[in-house]
Amino acid sequence: MPIKKGDAVKVHYKGCLADGTVFDSSEGREPFGFIQGEGQVIPGFEAALLGHESGDSFTVTIPAEQAYGTYDNKKVFVGDRSQFPPDAELKPGRMITVDLEGIGIVEVMIVQADDDKVIIDANHPLSGEELTFEISVVSVN
Repeated sequence: MPIKKGDAVKVHYKGCLADGTVFDSSEGREPFGFIQGEGQVIPGFEAALLGHESGDSFTVTIPAEQAYGTYDNKKVFVGDRSQFPPDAELKPGRMITVDLEGIGIVEVMIVQADDDKVIIDANHPLSGEELTFEISVVSVN
């Protein structure tokens, strides 16, 4: 039965960056399940599954625009250190949740922090990346 919108799909997958670095995998875990067409996974992943059936295995490369989007410099913000709790650990690379005016509550990465300023990045960590997935369809209901 070919995968179509509304199907409950279970897959095993391995996701790699263009340089071959594995960023996520279902190896050693239960198959990943979702409802096809409900936006629970990135658009390019959903599109790649359409028409495949249980037992199919394939590799697909998804451009950034169909994955987590292109990198947007407008999502990098500079704020005063005083806007954060005094005891907050603001180490570069650390992910924190903040309430950004006009955007809402989002997870951001600390880019740089000193006694006066904090630079945060609200882009998804994989934005701007072309992603390659090895996918094995386990079941379709």
